[in-house]
Amino acid sequence: MRAWTSSGIINMLNRVRQRLPVTPLQLGVYVSAFLPALWLIWDGFNNNLTVNPIQALTQRTGRYALFFLVLSLSCTPLNTLFGWRGLIKVRRPLGLTAFGYALIHFTLFVGVDYQFNLALLEEAILEKPYALVGLAAFIILLSLAITSFKWWMKKLGKNWKRLHRLVYLAGVLVLVHYFWVVKGDLLRLSGDISRPLIYTGIMTVLFALRVPRIKYWKRQWQHKRLLKKQTALVLQQKIVRD
Repeated sequence: MRAWTSSGIINMLNRVRQRLPVTPLQLGVYVSAFLPALWLIWDGFNNNLTVNPIQALTQRTGRYALFFLVLSLSCTPLNTLFGWRGLIKVRRPLGLTAFGYALIHFTLFVGVDYQFNLALLEEAILEKPYALVGLAAFIILLSLAITSFKWWMKKLGKNWKRLHRLVYLAGVLVLVHYFWVVKGDLLRLSGDISRPLIYTGIMTVLFALRVPRIKYWKRQWQHKRLLKKQTALVLQQKIVRD
């Protein structure tokens, strides 16, 4: 009776989940997208944004943008390696969240730091290379966000995939921008470079998974993994029959 009851509860939960407009993973991503913003608001009301709140907001929104961008880039490799298909459904929301925080980051720099003064902005971009690199990354993310909808996929056809491969270039530019703005020395591995190094390591792995030779090894590993599963299933069925 207990087993039947447990099975009935599981079936009921599965039916409820199938009727939901989003999966639990998607819901978790949507909720997590707003958590950093709520954290910033909380810190603002409680005066926890350091003595220079604008700088703190600019730096933190930049870090949040990079964090969600890396999560978005991780979805396809993790699905390919482990068959986590649900990740493909959250890849676009994660990417749009990354763009959202990048937009706030950019607006704070352009609108608050430089008051939308084109002359000052031009001078800053020419004198500060990190600003130019950041601007290039933002333009790429902007174009990807605009064309992330199904209408653009149909409109651009095969060119849509070519365009969206630029996300990897954007990732590299964001990392270069990040290394440039932190206070540290990359060559001597000193200063505040631990976070950029961690993200660089993750991005390097993600890029490596796209190398043809590594893709071949990945397919071979997946094939062996599938064979093991099939062998285990056959043995299990044989034991049940016996």
